[in-house]
Amino acid sequence: MQNNMPDIAHSASALQTGTLDWVGMGNIELPLVIEVKGLGQVTVTAKADAFVDLQKEDAKGIHMSRLFLALDSLSCEKVLTPNTLKQLLDNFLSTHNELSTSAKVLFHFELPIRRPSLLSKKMGWKSYPIKLDATLRNGVYTLELALDITYSSTCPCSAALSRQLIQDAFQQAFDGTELDFHSVHKWLGSTEGIVATPHSQRSIANIKIRLGEHIDEFEILDLIELVENELKTPVQAAVKREDEQEFARLNGQNLMFCEDAARKLKALFNQQQLADFYIKINHYESLHAHDAVAYAVKGINGGYQI
Repeated sequence: MQNNMPDIAHSASALQTGTLDWVGMGNIELPLVIEVKGLGQVTVTAKADAFVDLQKEDAKGIHMSRLFLALDSLSCEKVLTPNTLKQLLDNFLSTHNELSTSAKVLFHFELPIRRPSLLSKKMGWKSYPIKLDATLRNGVYTLELALDITYSSTCPCSAALSRQLIQDAFQQAFDGTELDFHSVHKWLGSTEGIVATPHSQRSIANIKIRLGEHIDEFEILDLIELVENELKTPVQAAVKREDEQEFARLNGQNLMFCEDAARKLKALFNQQQLADFYIKINHYESLHAHDAVAYAVKGINGGYQI
């Protein structure tokens, strides 16, 4: 009975108006086990977009179920690595050998990582949004890693204006008087002394990295730590009072416009000799109703563009 079921993709005539760049499915939900250097095997809940091109003009469509089943096999039987990702794309093409010459898959997920607090070393979970974008075109395999790093940014201008107000308050409180260490020390710890504080805001660095063709493991944790150590003020998970105080100190010692953050990361990535990189800095202003944004790319021919 099933052999007689109609197959419109094979029997119906196609609108022969040309080829298609990508055909497939989006937002396929599936659990994955991903191998990450320094973390081992981590189970995540992902969404996948899977595609092949359609080069045969007289073909009505592709075999979408074959893409889905290949993804399901990866989910249930394998661990996600750069090699199994390439094998997945090879499978897409081998099951569409008369239709397609290119294959593409994107995975979106959040990677949970245990992170220590700044001083107390209390542990807590932080989730990092990750995207893996892999393409196999004319035998050339390309792999991109994208991630978001959330941090705090304190405005240098606001900090300078706050310091001026504190100076003015100091002058009003002690002008013409003989300074006494204990009185000044007490005043500095009061609301009358610290009359203003600079504004800071939650900020996000959107980063894309072009990975080498022959890598055999995902170094996501290494990249996260590289960026967070450069920016100095990543948001925290578990926090005690000593951690909050240290976070305030780090913000005060690392004042940043969005331009500063973008330049720091661009210089950092240039030192790493990455194949290519893309940086978008978003400072979600607490003063303004709009955002402050800066972009940077490596600037190579055929690379990322703004």
